[in-house]
Amino acid sequence: MDLYLSQRAQAVTPFLAMEIMELAKARQAEGHDVLYLCLGEPDFPTPEPITRAAIEAIRSGHTTYTHSLGLPELRSEICRHYQQSYGVRIDPDQVIVSSGTSPLLLLLFAALLNEGDEVILGNPSYACYANTVRFNGGKAVEVATHSENGFQLCAEDIARARTSRTRAVLINSPSNPAGSLLDADSLRAIAALGLPVVADEIYHGLSYDEPEHSILEFTDQAFVLGGFSKTYAMTGWRLGYLIVPPATVRTLRNLHQNFVICANSFVQYAGIAALRHCQPDVARMRAAYNERRLFLIEALQQLGLPLPCLPSGAFYLLADCRHLSTDSVALAREILTRTNIALTPGIDFGSNCEGFLRFSYATSLDTLQQAVERLRTWLSTRTAAG
Repeated sequence: MDLYLSQRAQAVTPFLAMEIMELAKARQAEGHDVLYLCLGEPDFPTPEPITRAAIEAIRSGHTTYTHSLGLPELRSEICRHYQQSYGVRIDPDQVIVSSGTSPLLLLLFAALLNEGDEVILGNPSYACYANTVRFNGGKAVEVATHSENGFQLCAEDIARARTSRTRAVLINSPSNPAGSLLDADSLRAIAALGLPVVADEIYHGLSYDEPEHSILEFTDQAFVLGGFSKTYAMTGWRLGYLIVPPATVRTLRNLHQNFVICANSFVQYAGIAALRHCQPDVARMRAAYNERRLFLIEALQQLGLPLPCLPSGAFYLLADCRHLSTDSVALAREILTRTNIALTPGIDFGSNCEGFLRFSYATSLDTLQQAVERLRTWLSTRTAAG
């Protein structure tokens, strides 16, 4: 019997950060001491109040379906957080809680796009954005961004790329892969264009030089993705949310009811605990990330790996390695083979990032120090070999 797969499914490209991680896991299984700097996964344990809340919820029998939008208490806490952090008032019924932000992004573009509709996004940007747009029949309009702007979209770029088929612009601040922030003036200018804005704010809470701003401070016609994975060290818990304009709630709720049903109930109780009790834990983790950030910035520059954009948020930085190779996949594979360091190829984030490597400092300072010494030795040997 012949099996046929849809063109839509076959068009989805590999997520290279995961590909490199899987290669690294294979090397580790062979006995190699691998250092993982390829994924944005905090190395901290989930804070104790969160794990305790989940255990208590399970023991109390909170293991059934919840409201499809999420527990009312959790949605109210998310609204309170945005009020306290950004001075933004949100109705709890505008919040959709789900199993991470990835399914929410998929459902959101299913709601926004007809075949051939366009979404403007930066090049480079998070690897999965373009695939999510295309999977829903849309066209990802990738606009080249530049290091002097932190590889962030600006209003002028968006205005030039806008057409009659544009249905949204997608921004990410703090950003993956560059770790840069959009300031208030930039967000205000983007909002003034009058386009629906999809803002990925998953790294909010992880800024070092200046506080981040939410797009909701400047427009109510925005879709905001947020969650617990990065800030609260809860990647495996799979808990995220989407804040939407009131007029879109019913459609998105229908999609969520059909294709997700609801987020895990006991995990939602853990989210409540995170927002209520774990800001000191977030501050402690943020301080550790900042120490790692400052170390890695100086160390990579000393190794002769230029950083065209210094990161001020998230836990990533981009190193320009085009003097070593213009094929970032081949370079990442070579580094993994020669040094047992797993790094993400820049091409994963778009053609404008080819020849770069993304370093994640969501790992210990000791691991980063080991990685720098291995890279120093490898670069010395590679130079000597010609």
